[in-house]
Amino acid sequence: MDLRLSEEQTALRETALAFLEEAYGPERLREAMATPLGYDAALWRRIADELGWPSLHLPESAGGLGLGHVDLAVLLEVTGEALLCAPLFSTVALAANTLMAVGNARSEHDRLAAIAEGRTTATLALAERDGRWTTDAIATTATPAASGWRLDGHKTWVVDGHAADLLLVAARAPGSVGEDGLSVFAIEPDRAGLRREALPTLDATRRLAEVELAGVRVGQEDLVGEAEAAGPGIRRALDLAAIALAAEQLGGAQRCLDLAVAHAGERRQFGRPIGSFQAIQHRCADMYVAVEAARSAVYHAACLADGGGRTGGADTGAETLGTPPDEGDADAVSTHAALCQAWCSEAYYHCAAECIQIHGGVGFTWEYDPHLHFKRARASESWLGEPAVHRERIARAIGLQE
Repeated sequence: MDLRLSEEQTALRETALAFLEEAYGPERLREAMATPLGYDAALWRRIADELGWPSLHLPESAGGLGLGHVDLAVLLEVTGEALLCAPLFSTVALAANTLMAVGNARSEHDRLAAIAEGRTTATLALAERDGRWTTDAIATTATPAASGWRLDGHKTWVVDGHAADLLLVAARAPGSVGEDGLSVFAIEPDRAGLRREALPTLDATRRLAEVELAGVRVGQEDLVGEAEAAGPGIRRALDLAAIALAAEQLGGAQRCLDLAVAHAGERRQFGRPIGSFQAIQHRCADMYVAVEAARSAVYHAACLADGGGRTGGADTGAETLGTPPDEGDADAVSTHAALCQAWCSEAYYHCAAECIQIHGGVGFTWEYDPHLHFKRARASESWLGEPAVHRERIARAIGLQE
């Protein structure tokens, strides 16, 4: 497998970098963090209208661009570098993937079309009070009622849940366990009995919320896919979200490495740049190894999610990353999603911590970005399962643990 980006993917990356450099500098980042929404609504409109990022990997039948998970990883690596405050990850990596994995492009056409056009922001409400991102941890109940169901439960760590236009709520039939009896419902936040509240968070660049459901009534029109059959789809969506989050973490780790190297070349001690000292060189070299290993893990997993590699340009005949969207090998995708998430979580945190050490005390001041990456790295490390959880999944997959 050749892990080189295609010309189109390179152009996507360069366009995203140029846009964020022009429209989203350090001052805009800090302004967005302080808004009630947690992001700049005007910037989000530009992202949706001018760049079409919400539509990137959605099917063409729903107004999307029909690209793959590799292309999404390319984009999210760039937004991770920039610490983009926007409902992109929640809407695309969490909600859209869930709509397509639990339902399908035909049944969810209207919802996917609204996301592709940028008219709707959405998110997935899955984790409960224990904070686990697994299907067996879902405790919210969907009790059959007249003309539908009644939802009761408490969701937490809902990404952008305080402001999303649409909430995808995972719930189970009373008495069911594991992946049995699970359903997903798409509901508006103004539904009677639904309460949501923003949570105080370590990472101010991304908002989390808790959602309480007390007798929320939902009907057949709110159901995504089939009733009590959403377990495998939820698991698939979580695997794809793990790959997407790893791509963001890769971008953040790369930015931390770049900041550290730039500072080491500028800061002088004893009459020479600190980058000339072997101790600093070793730190930067270790960061580089971690970043490059993370890059290989992310793009290999994304390529598997797209079904493998495909032939690139006719002029070279070389294989490049990405294919038209395909299910891929579910077991391989799941294992590699766990692998890249475990590695990238720790690589990002390591690079952010080392970046601060190389900067010295100034690295944790408000004017400098390393502390923002450090907080994002620590916060995202707990999303979708901590590294130890993903390592247990890998151990089970290769037969080392039952």
